[in-house]
Formats: sequence, C-alpha cells, structure tokens
Amino acid sequence: MNKPIKITAIVGTYRKGGVIDTAVDEILASAQETGAETTKIHLIDKHIEFCTNCRSCTQQEGLERGECLLIDDMGSILDEIERSDAIVLASPMNFWTVTAVTKRFVERLVCFAYWPWGGKFPKARNPKKPKLAVLVASSAAPAVIARLFTRILGLMKSAVGLLGGRVVGVLFVGSAAEQRKQPLTEKTIRKARRLGKKLAGEKK
Repeated sequence: MNKPIKITAIVGTYRKGGVIDTAVDEILASAQETGAETTKIHLIDKHIEFCTNCRSCTQQEGLERGECLLIDDMGSILDEIERSDAIVLASPMNFWTVTAVTKRFVERLVCFAYWPWGGKFPKARNPKKPKLAVLVASSAAPAVIARLFTRILGLMKSAVGLLGGRVVGVLFVGSAAEQRKQPLTEKTIRKARRLGKKLAGEKK
C-alpha cells in the first residue's frame, strides 16, 4: 500500500475563518479527498521569536538545516514541513507584503542557508526542490495590480524554495476587503480545489 502524500499548510493570516484561511481549507479538503494527509499550522498560534541575525545557524556546512539558538516553536514547525511531501504557504497582503507574523517565520528560514563569517552572501544548503508548493495570497487591490506592483509572491516563492519546495500553483484572491466577512467566489473555490488535487496527485 502506497504511503499517502503529506501536505503541510503554513498560514500567516490574523483572521481565522477569513479569506486566506477559507481558501487554504478548500485546498486541503480537496487534497484529503484524493487521499492526502494534511496539517494546517496557524502562525499566530505559535511562539516564534524574532531572528536576531546572530548567524549561528548558518556556520556549519552541510545539507541539513542549521541549529537555531532560540527556544520556541520554530523547530517543531520546520520538522513538520520536512516530513511533508508538499507545502502550502499562505498570507494576506499587509502594506504590500506578507503579514508581520509570516515575515517573522520567513526570516527564521536563514537556517537553511550556509553563510560562514567572511562569506559574501548566503547559499542555500540544498538546491534540490523535491516538494510541491502552492502559494496563497490576498489583497484589497485587484489581483492583477497586486501581482504586478508588489513583491509578495517573490518573497513567498523564495521562502518555499528554502524549504525545498517548487511552486506549482498560485491562488491570489484580489479585491478581498470589500466586505467584513467576504466569501470566496465559486471561481476561487474551483481553483483552490484544483490546486489541492494537484498537490495530492503527484509526489515529485
């Protein structure tokens, strides 16, 4: 019997049940229907310290992530991701980029880089990207404007790249702040469900 695909979603919204959270739920529900095992992690529920840029985690050479000196939940989150076959990274746009809690998480991914003192710049420890990844974002602006004039997706793509993921789909919900409790459109739900099946349908 084949081992089921394992998908971990990292959600950086502050509003459970909102646009981002609901879109991720649709992706994961669709993947589950295909037999995948799914985990959703809300970053607001976790204790994640700020990266102090001490670079202790970047000094030892090797493919494995470096060890951070900070004691919090970040290690267990990364363990969960490393056990996964696929990743969903989700964040609404705040001030033209990811939320602060998502940015805090992203900055801590420096542990996946090798950057000894004297080095000019960090290098990814492992350039291989065996995991599939889907990015989920939303903005008050129309999606086409937000995608053209901000770097939110570029930042999210870089983050999943460090986590060993290659982006196979993007769900960007534009004009997402027109109502206090804005429902997803049928078009958005259909795309979310297609992405869920895509993540669950192939391992590599």
